Amino acid sequence: MSVAEHQALHQSDTLVIGGEQPVDHGVALSIDLLGQGRDGLVGFRSKRHTAVVDVDKKDAFDVLDFWEPLYSRGRSELILDPDEFYILVSLEAVHVPPSHAAEMVPFDPLVGEFRVHYAGFFDPGFGHSAAGGFGSRAVLEVRSREVPFLLGHGQIIGRLIFEKLAEAPDRLYGTAFGSNYQAQTLKLSKHFKVFGG
Repeated sequence: MSVAEHQALHQSDTLVIGGEQPVDHGVALSIDLLGQGRDGLVGFRSKRHTAVVDVDKKDAFDVLDFWEPLYSRGRSELILDPDEFYILVSLEAVHVPPSHAAEMVPFDPLVGEFRVHYAGFFDPGFGHSAAGGFGSRAVLEVRSREVPFLLGHGQIIGRLIFEKLAEAPDRLYGTAFGSNYQAQTLKLSKHFKVFGG
């Protein structure tokens, strides 16, 4: 889609909620490093040595056996250690209208060996109110390669590029058919028990 098409779609369907960046060739997403709620949880760093996750089991594994919780503690920066795997969340809430899908792309390939959201596809209806979303924050899989990488609260970390679908989908992404991430905030995969802090 062109810049004008992205802007028109945002005008009619509000693609991002809470964003301060203008919509141009896609929608910029930034990182939340201040945390949600009173505990200031901002993300998780994977532990290097853990048991195997049985992907057929839902809500079965203790978070602390596999992840180290990360808290803001009043700081608005996070240093990503090389080759560590992080789960973080966008500051903005995303809305993908039923007529479109979106893909996360790097905002600037010149920033270095820094990769965001390995599963970078956003289904039609993600964050859509008719599918139970009302805007959903993007949970991001993040890794830095070779050197430490400093992230700051509100720093742009990627861009959502929207594509118009050839035809309307039979079903929207949402709770009606078992979607686990609709209306989400910071959240691990469905295999882990809910983390309380």
